[in-house]
Amino acid sequence: MRVLLIGSGGREHALAWKLASSPRLTALYVAPGNAGTDQPQSRPPLSNLSIPAEDSPALVEFAQRREIDLVIIGPEAPLAAGLADALRAVGVRVFGPSQAAAQIESSKAFAKAFMARHAIPTARYAVFTRFDEALDHLRSAGYPVVLKASGLAAGKGVVVPNSDAEAEAALRRIMLAREFGAAGDEVVIEERLEGEEVSLLAFTDGVTVRAMPPAQDHKRLLDGDRGPNTGGMGAYAPAPCAPAALVDEVMRRVLQPAVDGLRAEGRPFVGCLYAGLMLTRAGPRVLEFNCRFGDPETQALLPLLESDLLEVALACAEGRLGALEIRWKPGAAACVVLASEGYPGACPTGRTITGLDAPLTDAVVFHAGTRRVSAGTQRVSAGTQRVSAGTQRVDDKIITAGGRVLAVTGWGAGLPEALRAAYAAVRQVHFDGKQYRRDIGWRAVAAPVERPPTP
Repeated sequence: MRVLLIGSGGREHALAWKLASSPRLTALYVAPGNAGTDQPQSRPPLSNLSIPAEDSPALVEFAQRREIDLVIIGPEAPLAAGLADALRAVGVRVFGPSQAAAQIESSKAFAKAFMARHAIPTARYAVFTRFDEALDHLRSAGYPVVLKASGLAAGKGVVVPNSDAEAEAALRRIMLAREFGAAGDEVVIEERLEGEEVSLLAFTDGVTVRAMPPAQDHKRLLDGDRGPNTGGMGAYAPAPCAPAALVDEVMRRVLQPAVDGLRAEGRPFVGCLYAGLMLTRAGPRVLEFNCRFGDPETQALLPLLESDLLEVALACAEGRLGALEIRWKPGAAACVVLASEGYPGACPTGRTITGLDAPLTDAVVFHAGTRRVSAGTQRVSAGTQRVSAGTQRVDDKIITAGGRVLAVTGWGAGLPEALRAAYAAVRQVHFDGKQYRRDIGWRAVAAPVERPPTP
């Protein structure tokens, strides 16, 4: 089968890595891909395309011309823009929801109203498009709040203030200073829930829902869940805080009702549905839905998948997931993100990465913000750029090219073993300014597997 994978981050490298193990795969194209996904000499060949993920006409034309058998869409932006619809309109099979179904992520206001319509448990909330009305509500709410830009904001549009003053300042940044651009034209103000967060992702063909192992990620930049929010500094699976009985409850009360509700409203969801949950004393509550694989959760989940990912994605696209058994390996996996200094703000770029060829045991390195250049033939800027997970392959030497540079995943019989494998691999990779959390998995283990160096 000829497969086209859309995206350029660590998530897409993990998807490509898993797809490459399928005996049914004959060719894999990644648009635009990164330095890790461009392996034209491999068998089957993996090739990057110089087509942006948002260029729907060019992607549709390529899929038709090369007679692509299946398109898998990684990021949320092309899904929200209707890429899946454009491909299906010309008869191409797609793993990924329609533009209408993707609203469950692209509009937090839609998602909250949808949950209310279908009795899916979530926090109480209000939606505003006028700053003065939002400010009045904020001052009279009477409970701790979370502020969310309703539109897509690259995973960074949520603010959790610790005081009334912080909440008002955040509201001004979102609605008046337009910190998140058009994504903040509509704002959701919701009750701040207390508990432990967990992510439950599921494959679905629009009718059948098959849950993946529960995962936990680490949004804060620094150890101890301190510092600014990021796109994610690491993840692990399965999360011990979500035993089988809890997963069954979330399937029954959240994921299956969401898929059924979307289908009933004429927007059937095909692809990966992601529920971000808070485990409160009153039971699980939905914080958000995502319409695609999470990043970095995907990098921790796919090494545990025993079944053929290509077969699973194809079954979803063809509406026959109910006839397929999905198998998972025993054990655990953990992912540690290596970021550039300055992340999640402006980051220096062009720093050489070494150690990528070092032999690893029970571990793999996924590329995200990297670039491959020909040493001595291309000048590399020493300036800074805004954070980007995009990568580009030019030739020879691999350099940093964004905020989250690499995602290092280890696996083992249990979470401690997986973390040891991941951190052993982390120590093999070097670049100036490398920063990473040393306490990934702290919620599930007694102490960090890697402690900060003694001063």
